[in-house]
Amino acid sequence: MIDLYTWFTPNGRKVSIMLEETGLDYEVHPIAIGKGEQNHPDFLKIGPNNKIPVIVDRDNDNLSIMESGAILQYLAKKSGQFMPPEDGHDYWKMQEWLMFQMASVGPMMGQVHTFVRYQEGKNVEASARYLDETKRIYSVMDDHLADREYFLDWGYSIVDIAIFPWVGRCDWQTIDLNEYENVKRWYLNVKERPAVIRGWNVPENDQPMPQP
Repeated sequence: MIDLYTWFTPNGRKVSIMLEETGLDYEVHPIAIGKGEQNHPDFLKIGPNNKIPVIVDRDNDNLSIMESGAILQYLAKKSGQFMPPEDGHDYWKMQEWLMFQMASVGPMMGQVHTFVRYQEGKNVEASARYLDETKRIYSVMDDHLADREYFLDWGYSIVDIAIFPWVGRCDWQTIDLNEYENVKRWYLNVKERPAVIRGWNVPENDQPMPQP
């Protein structure tokens, strides 16, 4: 049994979608970050960086893991799903694009959420800088997906699971997916997966996935 400490953010949704995809048993523990619950001493024992998501694997001596990229890899290895065999060509392409998500997609789009959505008009220079970089990242993804169904030639993987929830907030980023036809095609394909639909709504929330 996996204990999932999470909230309905892009990083949180990565892990709930992954758990739904793998079919692993899990129990949800909502951490309302708007109320500061991520700063509670009990949560800090398992998530010392005071951020969600965090998992605890009851079947592995209550191992706790923070950082969504690490969690995705752990769950992929535990379940034997959604990750290529280690050390082959596909495995390293998986690492390459997963690091792209962790280093570029998440940080830059997260800043757009801050400056363009939540602090609209308060810092025009920062808004423009992060939005321009986000558009560049969408162009990188669009070029890569031009001749691919998923981010890896190997097939649907934790890379798609990691990137999808961020693209799923394109409305917050003022990004029109119709300007990135390959990303749009990929997004609409992944969006219809039953596990993605279920995982998006963990914890239960009223945020629909945008329809381009």
